[in-house]
Amino acid sequence: MSVHVQLLTRTGCSLCGDAEAVVEQVARSRSVDVTVTDIDCDQALLDRYEWDVPVVLVDGRQVGFHRIDPGRLARAIDARAAADA
Repeated sequence: MSVHVQLLTRTGCSLCGDAEAVVEQVARSRSVDVTVTDIDCDQALLDRYEWDVPVVLVDGRQVGFHRIDPGRLARAIDARAAADA
């Protein structure tokens, strides 16, 4: 089973490009599905995360926001994958 990583972004977010690069780098060597979601297209996400983007969720669990730490993201993905094994 693959781990799902969701990156929540929005238009005009100065940190979102950096976060996307980190997610792509970490995901490259792992079996993960990555989706990028613009919170401006989903009112519930906008209400919840308006000032906190970028946000990274691993199987629905928030593992980082603003500046995404690649080590922390890698550990979260690896732990989730191990739990599914």
